[in-house]
This record gives sequence, structure tokens and C-alpha cells, in this order.
Amino acid sequence: MYSRLLDLSRNIFFYEKVHLKDNFETRIYLMFFHFSIIMLIFKRKQKKFDQDNYDHLFHAIENDLRELGFGDVSVNKKMREFNKILYDILLKIDLSQNFTEKFSINKKLIIKYFANLKIINDENFTLLYSYFSSFFEFCYELSHDNMIENIKNFKF
Repeated sequence: MYSRLLDLSRNIFFYEKVHLKDNFETRIYLMFFHFSIIMLIFKRKQKKFDQDNYDHLFHAIENDLRELGFGDVSVNKKMREFNKILYDILLKIDLSQNFTEKFSINKKLIIKYFANLKIINDENFTLLYSYFSSFFEFCYELSHDNMIENIKNFKF
């Protein structure tokens, strides 16, 4: 799961077309947006999401922080922050009121985490918004059994 999300976050599209900053935090945010969409789809399909995938994602992020040279105290603080950020994204990403409505991504949430996208009607913002909407549609069509494996086939 972690490697799939990391691959998605490394897509050159984000840095050349949308002009996001190419740094650790941007990649984490991108991973969390993708992960939240996947978890939302599991919830909409009334399927249980494997806790091991969640745990593995956070263990891998913790290991990356340690490899970047962060100490124990800093890692623990960052991990608490990242956990809060993931839940913020997860709880606010979908503006639809119920699961019978079409997925409606929260535009203000995108701007909150990607600071250089200040204007909703901006071309870069529209590209990122379209990307996440397309990602949701692509993943929703996949079987929950092999969704994680097949997200590598997503093209935008």
C-alpha cells in the first residue's frame, strides 16, 4: 500500500503541471488524499478496510522520517501531526451528504493543504481537483479485493 501511494505522490504531473512544491510534506499530503479516497470508497461499498494497511502506511512514514535524520522526539511529534492531518482530510474530503450522491471533493480542503493553490478557479487548482475526481471514479470501479494492487494502473 505504502509503495503504491508513494508512486502516486511522485507523479511528475503534480510538480510540472499543477506546480506543487516537490517536498516531503507535499508528498505526504498527496498520499493522504489518495488514501482517504480509497478508504471512502471502502466505506461507500460497505467493505472493511484492512487495519494492517493503515498501520503499515504509518510505520513506513515513521521509517522515512528516521532516515531523513529526525530524532525520536521529532518523529513522535510529526507522527501525531500526520495522524491529525490524515483524519482531517478523511473526514472532510467528501462534501456529499450521503453515499447515494456523487462524490464531491472539498475544494477548501485542497487549498488548505496545497498553499500555492490559493484560487479555486485557477488552472492548477482545476487540474488537481479533476485529478482527484478521476482517481475516485477509477478506484470506485475496481473491486475492493484488488483495488490497492490496481491503483498503479491509474492514468490522468
